[in-house]
Amino acid sequence: MSSINPGRPLASHALGAASTRFASKLFLVALGVVLIAISAKFKVPLWPNPTPVTLQTLVIFTLAAAYGGRLAAATVGAYLVTGALGMPVFTGTPEQGIGLLYMVGPTGGYLAGFLLMAWLTGLAADRGWDRNPLKLGSAMLVGEVLMLALGALWMGYLFGADKIIAWGVGPFIITDLIKLAIAAAIVPAVWGLIRGKGRNA
Repeated sequence: MSSINPGRPLASHALGAASTRFASKLFLVALGVVLIAISAKFKVPLWPNPTPVTLQTLVIFTLAAAYGGRLAAATVGAYLVTGALGMPVFTGTPEQGIGLLYMVGPTGGYLAGFLLMAWLTGLAADRGWDRNPLKLGSAMLVGEVLMLALGALWMGYLFGADKIIAWGVGPFIITDLIKLAIAAAIVPAVWGLIRGKGRNA
């Protein structure tokens, strides 16, 4: 493992030597896709809202904070491509359709927002904000707002403007803020453990 550099995201210290770095990145992307897909299946329906509450935001925020901007965007992008190719990695697949047909459904705006949310959170980690839960949380909040905005606007386009707040934003505010707070605490806590071990070594 490389030496701890405070200017790099957490996962970058697990990439190893240059000769194996590409393979390590592929592994991290694949691992991230699997974790996001699993988190999509933990859902709480919000009938009649067609979009349930899931654990995706918690997992994506945590991965992005650990991975950094480029690797986080690559991971979520790979997740979206996997789903577009017909693999049942999304919340409502295969019951509500698969592939691109599913992606233009009610959750389409949120899926697009996940990519932006992950990239912004990862950029914050690249700047060293992943050591501070308040700084990291503020970056996550910006990503959360943009993700919800995309999701809500797409929901309004499909079901009418009255559903933008009622279905697109309102049901997710409290649960997403809780998940954001948990994610904002995880990676800084890991950094704290690493620093503690370094002082005791």
